[in-house]
Amino acid sequence: MECPNQTAPAVFIISGFSFPKELKVPLLLFFLIMYILTLCGNSLIVWVVASDVQLHKPMYWFLCHLSILDMAFSSIVVPRVIGGFAPGGEIISFGECICQVFFLNFLGCTESLLYTVMAYDRFIAICKPLHYSHIMRWRVCLILSLGTMIGGCLNSMLQTILTFQLPYGWSNQIDYVFCDIPALLKLACADTTLNEMMIVVDIGLVAMTCFILILTSYVYIVSAILRISSSEGRRRAFSTCTAHITVVVIYYVPVVFHYLRPASQDSVDGSVSMFYTTITPFLNPVIYTFRNKEMKAALSKLWVRNPK
Repeated sequence: MECPNQTAPAVFIISGFSFPKELKVPLLLFFLIMYILTLCGNSLIVWVVASDVQLHKPMYWFLCHLSILDMAFSSIVVPRVIGGFAPGGEIISFGECICQVFFLNFLGCTESLLYTVMAYDRFIAICKPLHYSHIMRWRVCLILSLGTMIGGCLNSMLQTILTFQLPYGWSNQIDYVFCDIPALLKLACADTTLNEMMIVVDIGLVAMTCFILILTSYVYIVSAILRISSSEGRRRAFSTCTAHITVVVIYYVPVVFHYLRPASQDSVDGSVSMFYTTITPFLNPVIYTFRNKEMKAALSKLWVRNPK
């Protein structure tokens, strides 16, 4: 497709959700409440871990990292969605759109890599408990955390550069709820076959590699747990893993569904994308709090210490 005007648009208009007018206020309140709860829940996890010496362990270091990523991930999308309910709120500048695409992919890829690191941490803790403190030293934990961020940054830079080196100009109407690569490719005035293939290969490669590594870790973990003689020991070992398995599933399923079929974006994709950018960051602290005895004990101690 040739562009009648080779100049890139100064702004994009995000179409957002299609909904009846009577649902405008309920939807606005829903996104606002979910965003506030996401920030409060994840901040609470960081506060509890920082306040309790018993939680100064690699597992909770990575959990704090995840909470910070969740708050950032939600903050990239949800405030923009909330602003879209106001007149003129659907307009986003070209530069802001680039930033949103970069940080969405950066945080998303970093989170995928972090889930893999968290699975590795559980693998060492359960399969090699005598070597755990030696292997998972704080320096190693810091390197692993930085590695996920560097990997996410490089991945996002590649995707962002490939997307915005295309010519735009024939339309500035993004038929989606935020700036995302598949939606932007529909506005490009050039063949996007290579870009669409890169989305499938790149994101598919990252997602599948992480998923296979996580799956492999849990095969060894389950095998090790089943060899534990006492039922209480098995129950405690399983309890440290179920929260991680749950959040991995609710994160990966919608992401894979959305990005591995880029050419077929529709209203279903919009709902799916809002799930992993709005619901998942809210659910993570809930799952880790209610399915982790140490977190519940730390919360209880914090509540007793500060009843008001």
